[in-house]
Amino acid sequence: MTAFAAGVPCWADVMLPDLEAGKRFYGELFGWTFSGGAPAFGDYTEAYKDGRAAAGLMPKQDGRMPTAWNIYFATPDAARASARILRAGGRIVTEAVPVGDLGTMLVAADPTGAVFSIWQAGTHQGFGVQRESGAYVWTSLSTRDPERADAFYEEVFGFESVADSPAADERFRPWRLAGQDREVGGRIRMDEHAPAAMPPHFTVCFLVPEMDDAVRTTTRLGGRITVEPVGTPGGPFAVLTDNQGAGFGVMAPK
Repeated sequence: MTAFAAGVPCWADVMLPDLEAGKRFYGELFGWTFSGGAPAFGDYTEAYKDGRAAAGLMPKQDGRMPTAWNIYFATPDAARASARILRAGGRIVTEAVPVGDLGTMLVAADPTGAVFSIWQAGTHQGFGVQRESGAYVWTSLSTRDPERADAFYEEVFGFESVADSPAADERFRPWRLAGQDREVGGRIRMDEHAPAAMPPHFTVCFLVPEMDDAVRTTTRLGGRITVEPVGTPGGPFAVLTDNQGAGFGVMAPK
């Protein structure tokens, strides 16, 4: 996989209480195989789809840390990205830190409270497979302040909120990089149906060959359906939760 353009989602990983249980769950749901854990990096484990890097899994080192999926956006310079985040009203959760020769990462939060990560690639560029069955396909931000979020991500990454997209409505706006046609993600306005305690967050979505099978497999493995499947211009979409509490999205082809 070649380097990702600045601002493009380039990697996703999940932090779990039980790494082996996570491997069993996602291995069966998405057909992933796994690397051995890397002790130097907290037993971080890569997931592969047909031999290509699809995502990462890591065991929680502290029970207070969230059980959640995390999205990474590409940057050529993590230090400059950090400065843009602060200038746009965000905050730095974890300062930029080298991860061996793999790259440099930082963790940040936007002004509405949603957490995301930045990746400056070294030897690890990011996804080796996307937009195929069992691979990453999309990310969306759920927030109660979409106007503020749109302004932040435009300043930090150059995202444009697309009102004239076939997918756009009063709650949802896709994002594009300035001057490009391809949508890189989007944001959703959280309404009264969202639990008051639910914080703003990114949902990492994966492609599945058939929605009903993905739902059945998830529930059989101890997960649950958070948002029932709905039709979208891109195909059926649902939000699921794994058997340890991490939420993620799935989308099936039209």
